[in-house]
Amino acid sequence: MDWGVAYALGAYLLWGLFPLYFKALIRVPPLQILAHRMVWSLVLLTLVLVVKRHFTWLRAVRERPSLIARFALSAFLLANNWGLYIWAINAGHVVDASLGYYINPLMSVVVGAVVLSERLRAAQWSAVAIAAGGVVWMAVAAGHLPWIALSLALSFTLYGLMRKTAPLGSLEGLTLETAALLPLALAYLAWEGFHGADAFLSGGWGLRLALMAAGPVTAIPLLLFAAAARRIPLSLLGILQYSMPTVVLALGVGLYHEAFGRDRAIGFGLVWIGVAVYLGDALWRSRKTRTAAAFAGGGKAV
Repeated sequence: MDWGVAYALGAYLLWGLFPLYFKALIRVPPLQILAHRMVWSLVLLTLVLVVKRHFTWLRAVRERPSLIARFALSAFLLANNWGLYIWAINAGHVVDASLGYYINPLMSVVVGAVVLSERLRAAQWSAVAIAAGGVVWMAVAAGHLPWIALSLALSFTLYGLMRKTAPLGSLEGLTLETAALLPLALAYLAWEGFHGADAFLSGGWGLRLALMAAGPVTAIPLLLFAAAARRIPLSLLGILQYSMPTVVLALGVGLYHEAFGRDRAIGFGLVWIGVAVYLGDALWRSRKTRTAAAFAGGGKAV
């Protein structure tokens, strides 16, 4: 089994189910949900580090102050992505959010080729072009710039690039990121509490436990994503991400009854064709490689 692929799919499928969690917290302002994601994620990550007795990496952080600046930047990108996504879900833009994560893999594929020199074959470029055509179709049909989708795509593409080249492991890097965000989160929650607007303090235990669950809900898929980013090419990581917006789209249309007319159907159809072309090429290349390896080793191709 390719564990990098398994980690990526696990992360994306969990992210795809996030609308269910955020809709359950619709009474809580998005910024408060974001702040609690930061706080409780760090609590969980710290507990994991304590259980594993794994703190030697902090020496590297102390010896290389530039790491703090690097992870502060990735934390900023992550917080922007989290905040906008929470707002979009609870403001009734679930389908728009899914579009953002359809655009994101396109950006990841191109960034992987341009920045990291990951070589793409003609079929892969064709897949990107077809899917991009679907995104353009939907943007033109809507008559305005899809700012929610583009902002989500850009912030997460840049975050993925930084984690791909990060010098720390997934657990260590995510801990450093959430630690960088903690002072802002605590300051904001203190301000809200002072003005009697903190949902955690004024709500019942059911709501409090739901907000505390933001720790594992946030940290688990992020750890899976970071682990995947270090094991597989950014281009493959981007293509696999299409599983996440597909789940989000299904929830937006099937469960929350958001509009999905002819123009969106055509646009999403082109995106899915692009994905099929890319995955078909990848499967064909993989089988060809296994066949060649089997014959080179004196065995038989299965």
